Amino acid sequence: MSPETDSVTAEAEAVATQAQAIAPETATGLSAIALALPGRLPEELRTELIAFRRDIHMHPELGNREFRTTSAIKARLEQAGLEPRVLPGGTGLICDIGTDIGTDIGTDIGPDGGTGARTGAAAALPMLALRADIDALPIPDTKSVPYRSTVPDRAHACGHDVHTTVVLGAGLVLAELAREGRLPRPVRLLFQPAEEVLPGGAPDAVEAGVLDGVGRILALHCDPKVDVGRIGLRIGAITSACDRLEVSLDGAGGHTARPHLTTDLVTAAAKVITEVPAVLSRRVDTRSGLAVTWGRVESGHACNVIPQHAELSGTVRCLDLPAWREAPDLVHAAVDEIATLHGAKSEINYVRGVPPVVNEESSVELLRRAMETRRGSYAVEGTEQSLGGEDFSWYLEHVPGAMARLGVRRVGDTARRDLHCGDFDVDEGAIEVGVELFTAAALLG
Repeated sequence: MSPETDSVTAEAEAVATQAQAIAPETATGLSAIALALPGRLPEELRTELIAFRRDIHMHPELGNREFRTTSAIKARLEQAGLEPRVLPGGTGLICDIGTDIGTDIGTDIGPDGGTGARTGAAAALPMLALRADIDALPIPDTKSVPYRSTVPDRAHACGHDVHTTVVLGAGLVLAELAREGRLPRPVRLLFQPAEEVLPGGAPDAVEAGVLDGVGRILALHCDPKVDVGRIGLRIGAITSACDRLEVSLDGAGGHTARPHLTTDLVTAAAKVITEVPAVLSRRVDTRSGLAVTWGRVESGHACNVIPQHAELSGTVRCLDLPAWREAPDLVHAAVDEIATLHGAKSEINYVRGVPPVVNEESSVELLRRAMETRRGSYAVEGTEQSLGGEDFSWYLEHVPGAMARLGVRRVGDTARRDLHCGDFDVDEGAIEVGVELFTAAALLG
């Protein structure tokens, strides 16, 4: 842990104390298993995890450059007697817990929450992977808090520091349960780099073998629209596909006094910007939600000169897999048609990003049972499909799994907050909620 975190340790302890208020006050409304299921977060570890999150928050690193973050995670896992393995790119790591379960007799969680002998057959359950993303965003941190980012124009504005801390905390708890013979299946912790860099770090992680032996994978994502102490679940698509679109337009330039002798590239670019989304809306089922949104336009240097070159870039998002698979051809055709109509030559760079995250039903049910076991049915709510992209989707092309939305909004907070904004922050009680969710899923799954 960095010495810089010493100044916030006292505050972290206060937050940890407040976090206990989020937990169920009594056993009323909970099944007996909620009392018997092991894996609660000890007070000392709760405080440590808040400080760990703040340390990462103060030292954000961009995708594929998360060397300090990787080192901090690795050191803490090794301190717990585990053997983490850094991924081939030098950032990110995996760590297996309980891989020797199949050779020993241990204990299992019974339907009433009790424990009993676990046979080798039961111990042969496939490995459960818990995934966290570890990279930050290239934006400034605008919060006035002791743990504000110390790196200019870098911030954990998407909650990846929380995701990382949750999986670390779950790993530490599960490692202790494994030593006690109370972990019914092996678990792999996956700390993945470069989620924010299309097409994400997940394809490289899959190529490196992180899913070898894995039968199911779970993840969570901070949601500032959900109160702390709750999670949002959805069967099916919970995020959208997201690709990057770059368009270059070229044509004869000239004097603004004689646009009829030019391609009038600025007008051509304006038409591509406005007409391409309109054309696409008539070529795909509107329920697919295919949308082109531009984020950058650049052309010209003088008010009386029609330029010879223009550049546009933006994103292509859609709600379902069939539309995502058709999108490149549809977008190419629409851009070419509009550009040609206005005499411009177009060059398109369509960068594949990520497909939608499609939650598998039994994995969603596992998360539901885990959360209800820990905190009751009140703690689970439905959630809508987001137009945001998430490279967790690549794992689900290979194994079943699901992503939950982790509530991070302070109870009673009415301010409108969103991800990818410089003032993004969380109620740190969400860390305990996430750890308990994942530990219960590992025990029940």
